[in-house]
Amino acid sequence: MKAAPVDINRTSDVRRIAFIGDYLPRKCGIATYTHDLCTSVATQFPAADCFVVPVNDLPEGYDYPPEVRFEIEEKELDSYLRAADFINFSNADVVCLQHEYGIFGGPAGSHVLRLLRNLRMPIVTTLHTVLKEPNADQRRVMGEILDLSARVIVMSERARSFLMDVWKAPESKIDLIAHGIPDMPFVDPAFYKDQFGVEGKLVALTFGLLSPNKGVENMLEAMPSILEEFPNFVYIVLGATHPNLVREQGERYRIGLERLAKRLGIRENVSFYNRFVDLPELIEFIGVADVYVTPYLNPAQITSGTLAYAFGCGKSVVSTPYWHAEELLADGRGVLVPFGDSAALADAMRELLRDESRRHAMRKRAYLMGREMVWGRVAHQFVESFQQARRSRLDVPVRPLAVRTLAEQPLDLPGWRLDHLDRLSDSAGIIQHATFTIPNLAEGYCTDDNARALLFTTMLERLGQATHRTDRLASTYAAFLNHAFNPERGRFRNFMGFDRGWLEEVGSDDSHGRAIWVLGTMVHHSTRPGMQFWASDLFDKALPALLETTSPRAWAFGLLGIGQYLRRLAGARPASQARDLLTQRLLALHEAVAAEDWDWFEDRLAYDNARLSQGLIAAARDGGPPEALRVGLETLSWLVGHHKAPSGCFRPIGCHGFYVRGGVRAQFDQQPVEAQAMVSACLEAYHATEDTAWLVEARRAFEWFLGGNDLGLELYDAATGGCRDGLEEDRINQNQGAESTLAFLLSLAELKLVESVLSHQRHMQSTT
Repeated sequence: MKAAPVDINRTSDVRRIAFIGDYLPRKCGIATYTHDLCTSVATQFPAADCFVVPVNDLPEGYDYPPEVRFEIEEKELDSYLRAADFINFSNADVVCLQHEYGIFGGPAGSHVLRLLRNLRMPIVTTLHTVLKEPNADQRRVMGEILDLSARVIVMSERARSFLMDVWKAPESKIDLIAHGIPDMPFVDPAFYKDQFGVEGKLVALTFGLLSPNKGVENMLEAMPSILEEFPNFVYIVLGATHPNLVREQGERYRIGLERLAKRLGIRENVSFYNRFVDLPELIEFIGVADVYVTPYLNPAQITSGTLAYAFGCGKSVVSTPYWHAEELLADGRGVLVPFGDSAALADAMRELLRDESRRHAMRKRAYLMGREMVWGRVAHQFVESFQQARRSRLDVPVRPLAVRTLAEQPLDLPGWRLDHLDRLSDSAGIIQHATFTIPNLAEGYCTDDNARALLFTTMLERLGQATHRTDRLASTYAAFLNHAFNPERGRFRNFMGFDRGWLEEVGSDDSHGRAIWVLGTMVHHSTRPGMQFWASDLFDKALPALLETTSPRAWAFGLLGIGQYLRRLAGARPASQARDLLTQRLLALHEAVAAEDWDWFEDRLAYDNARLSQGLIAAARDGGPPEALRVGLETLSWLVGHHKAPSGCFRPIGCHGFYVRGGVRAQFDQQPVEAQAMVSACLEAYHATEDTAWLVEARRAFEWFLGGNDLGLELYDAATGGCRDGLEEDRINQNQGAESTLAFLLSLAELKLVESVLSHQRHMQSTT
């Protein structure tokens, strides 16, 4: 039952309320809680002016709704003082603070104290964490928060006990208000199952931001045993990876879970829904579940919003005995299993799935108890607490996407982090090398890397993810290429010292080909007219010299750029002639060298090998002869076979000796540029054939960056956004240079471009 709306003017003098905490669209549990609480109070008490002061963990902030009137910068101490001034000037009657140590700046979140000390109205603090054994900083910060707060709200009896026993807070100051939940009807799970394509199946659900402490791997390990008895069992893991984890590690944890599911042979029965869903979607996901599972690993969790939601909405629950679960699920209201025990978890799940009447009794009991937890009722309890604080005067609906199993979708791609790209770039261009993560200025710059960097920023434009920052970088890289071009020779110089002096008059053939490649791509894809005109002009000037080069890789790079150029300017005769000439050169090389046991262009496999096949495939796609497509695909298929370890991971040719025909191949050092070339070539093959086997091979090569390699070590550094320089026989080369970093970023960009196309196709199919 929802509490009836009450006019606040008749019941309270609390007319203006400031809510402080994380806030949607930031993705975290506190943000969701603050939003739901503020919305509920505003709905139940429409005469109240409810506004929000959120904490930003990103410099650019978030696209907040109108109720957000001031923003705090997490790490900036003065921002907290300015927030206090703003709230004081606003004449708020009460401040409702959401407290969690990790959301405020300073040791143990101590920056928030500067705000609280300067407020002139009562503070009501909701504690989302109450520690039993705090460290010195945590004790100091929490002690002062308790002193400054007129009322303190906790969500469990155990939290209230800790406050009194550990923190010595007076009982009269503490209000126990359960975690709020949405008010949804008591509906049989079968009602929702057809929406998700799981009708006739038994469904378990875990939701919330994904992180290692959630223990999802234990549930995955329990599943083979569950499936033996219930082959129609499906496990849905709903929620995006925690943003803080993504910034530190990328998608390592999620990808590891997906690999585990594959290894256990349960991919057809697991669905990861990698999204931070809104409330209408969440209600439907909760509705579809027969059992809710929280296999958390940390016993010291005093509050779980996801558990409250699932329990209060009438779900049978299997959980590890962390503090909140131990209390909420006591007396048979749920099933508790030991931490980290997948066998016990499997046993509990099977027993509950066998006994439908027991599940239903649990659901009904939980739902009835949950009527005291609905947000409408919680809002009234909060306002009652606000009123007490004032009296004490201690002024100190979108339909969710269809659920797909892992067998029906690719593994998740990491997000962007461009910090290291920015770090390596200065006003002249991108610096070639780094010592660990520090740019090595002595090594200067090169056209190769600036062309790669410009290609990447152009891909960001295609993805709709260009920013003022990346546009500035693109202009810098373009200026470097413009300066590198020697008009007297018609060639690009390659190496430039940090003193801005050129070290050569004519650069390598490969650097010239790479420059042609990015210029042609910009003609086709850049959304900045000035850049397009510049690229077209320089392309035309540089093209004749490409035909004088002798490097097969320069020809392949050139073909990639020429193909892009012709897609925009199909009638350009010099470009068409250059395409035909370079295509014939590569075909002639193949004809002269290839044999039954060596289907290649040269007598050795060296560097950037896959580009030779890719160049022919691209040429065929852009009007070249059909033979180019046949040779390109056959040689790429042969090359894929020579780049696969017995374990099935991608294994590129090592640069210490390469692989001479008839000799012994070098296993190490393995270079990021080889993985990038294979990703790109396989995607080119997919575009030419629409054969999804090429997508599998592209993903296999990309996994090399993320630990899918001979040593099982990640080369991509999610903490910096850089990529380490190579895989050695027993370790990783820890330097993070431009070539390696751009190899990763370009691979990721190409995969994201393909995924955007596939996503559009899936959407179009679903609407027809």
